[in-house]
Amino acid sequence: MEHSGIGRLGKKHLILLILLTALYSCKEDVEVPVKAPDTVVVEAPKEIYEFGFKLNDYVVKRDTIQSGDTFGKILERNNISYPKIFEISEKAKDSFDIRKLQLGKPYTLLCTNDSLQSPRCFIYQPNKEEYVVIDFQDSIKTYTRRKPINYVEKEVSGVITSNISEAMEKQGASVILAYKMSDVYAWTIDFSRLQVNDKFKVVYTEKYIDDTIYAGIDNIKAAFFEHNKEPFYAFEYETDSVLGLTEYFNDEAKNLRRAFLKAPVKFKRISSRYNLNRRISLYGNRVRAHKGTDFTAALGTPILATANGTVIESKKRGGNGNYVKIKHNATYTTQYLHMSRRKAKVGQFVKQGEVIGYVGMTGNTSVHMFAIVSGKTGNK
Repeated sequence: MEHSGIGRLGKKHLILLILLTALYSCKEDVEVPVKAPDTVVVEAPKEIYEFGFKLNDYVVKRDTIQSGDTFGKILERNNISYPKIFEISEKAKDSFDIRKLQLGKPYTLLCTNDSLQSPRCFIYQPNKEEYVVIDFQDSIKTYTRRKPINYVEKEVSGVITSNISEAMEKQGASVILAYKMSDVYAWTIDFSRLQVNDKFKVVYTEKYIDDTIYAGIDNIKAAFFEHNKEPFYAFEYETDSVLGLTEYFNDEAKNLRRAFLKAPVKFKRISSRYNLNRRISLYGNRVRAHKGTDFTAALGTPILATANGTVIESKKRGGNGNYVKIKHNATYTTQYLHMSRRKAKVGQFVKQGEVIGYVGMTGNTSVHMFAIVSGKTGNK
């Protein structure tokens, strides 16, 4: 009994040994997949260009002009020595007046990409479109450039319920577009007297810098306005390619712009009209011809040129105070008197509606006003 029991146990061990051997043989024939290590792709840094420079090559410092900032102080804060600042300023002054940095305007410093981070280039942006580069990496160079601008044509239409600005805003358009439309129709429609249910449609272009930054409205290409049930069309047309003059014409090819603006300023009232027999107490109540029109307006109100022309005088003299005189053609000239400040310069060509100065109290006047004198010659 004992012998047979041992025999059965041995047989079991033998069978188990055979099974294990077979299983091991199968494992040797099967290839076990081995997971490959993850591949790490190292991408080269994206190249970034702005102002004509590859920014990756520099440490870029951006800021805005703060109160008390000057070109010299900005460079001094960034470890540029006074002799170097003086040299840069002297060579830059013929191309850009560094004293005209405006509060709040952005500037950029391109500095060396090392521990010193020494400035190599100063870039100033007076507006969204332009930038001034003062490059002192090797030789000192100063130049002005414009950012690439994309023009996008758009159109908007609406119905007047109260005023043109509100109607524009309801359509998601800028209120500036309303101002531009009022300029286009300044000689045909009084926008302060629009009627409910007046209709409009305007085709215009917007400017975008680098395709993304909105830079305002460029111009109105065409417009339609139905005012008091009467249609008014406006189509832009370039009348002088050399001077860049454009005008607006209606559907009958007639210019919408009249010869002279009726009111070259947003005035409160007319204080004195043209009167050759006017008596003035300031001059002993004697008759002293008044060959112009006096407008009372808020101090500093912009004064506009009544028509296209060339500035032949811009100075301060006697009873006229600060004044500007414009020659429009061989027959007509206009003078604008009593300004607080003159903007137009002698020899400058000004367009109708362009700001030439600001309402003031210079010369013989006791109120905020300016006077306009028209004719071939003459002072007030």
